[in-house]
Amino acid sequence: MRTSTIERNTAETKINLALALEGGEVEINTGCGFLDHMLTLFARHGRFGLTLKCDGDTEVDYHHTTEDIGICLGKAFAEALGDKRGIKRYADIILPMDETLVMVALDISGRDYLGYAVELPANKVGDFDTELVEEFLLGFVRSAGITLHVRLITGRNTHHIIEGIFKALGRVMAEGCSIDEKHRDEIPSTKGVL
Repeated sequence: MRTSTIERNTAETKINLALALEGGEVEINTGCGFLDHMLTLFARHGRFGLTLKCDGDTEVDYHHTTEDIGICLGKAFAEALGDKRGIKRYADIILPMDETLVMVALDISGRDYLGYAVELPANKVGDFDTELVEEFLLGFVRSAGITLHVRLITGRNTHHIIEGIFKALGRVMAEGCSIDEKHRDEIPSTKGVL
């Protein structure tokens, strides 16, 4: 079973996170209802087990909480994947969410890059600053060592756009992390290492 437990304690956040790539309990408490909702969608659509508790400086705003959770989740995936032996590595999806259509593609390459082409119509959903979606993804890709491209094809509702991104991210992470049964003992790289 590919699992990881991450603990991060700073002056801004205290995070405990447990990830199980093959599934399990999903229980999210970030102190931000909208972020809880998005991370629950991510875990459910990826079929991951994910428990997360964050005590952050939310009296300031949700920036540190969101960024640090992205960092911890990325570290958890990197740790759970180990040497990445047998994984499919690449995945992509075009995902509809009502009027919204998003494209998400990734390479679990060991190299971090975020291509983010999403213009969100609103600056806030509830009390969540929508610019924090990109901050979450930056923290995630840097810690996970993945190349991730996120494109908004069409969409008018900010909630739907962000929801589509998190659902799509869960699904492509699940596909990229899944084991290629024909090549389960191979590192999926001509270099022999990822």
